[in-house]
Amino acid sequence: MGDTTAKIDLKKALLDPAGTFERPDEIVRRRDLPRSTKLRLLEEWEREARELEVAEEEGITGGEASMLSRVRQAIAALGADDEVEHQAASTKHG
Repeated sequence: MGDTTAKIDLKKALLDPAGTFERPDEIVRRRDLPRSTKLRLLEEWEREARELEVAEEEGITGGEASMLSRVRQAIAALGADDEVEHQAASTKHG
């Protein structure tokens, strides 16, 4: 899973990025995926991490609490946070 050049099953990865990649930053480093696909993968992983975080808060599971922050860091590495801030700033009337 750690090889950033190995072929992946994209359909499977989009359904379960955590089952395809060991860490979110692996997605960022992939040269064979367009940025839009990387963001889709990371957004799905973020959704899964949020659900896990809620379950952990409710005492349903135990696990890795830092996954959500690692996914967010990977999204930020792609510049997605900057785009969101820029879009929000450009729609404000001042």
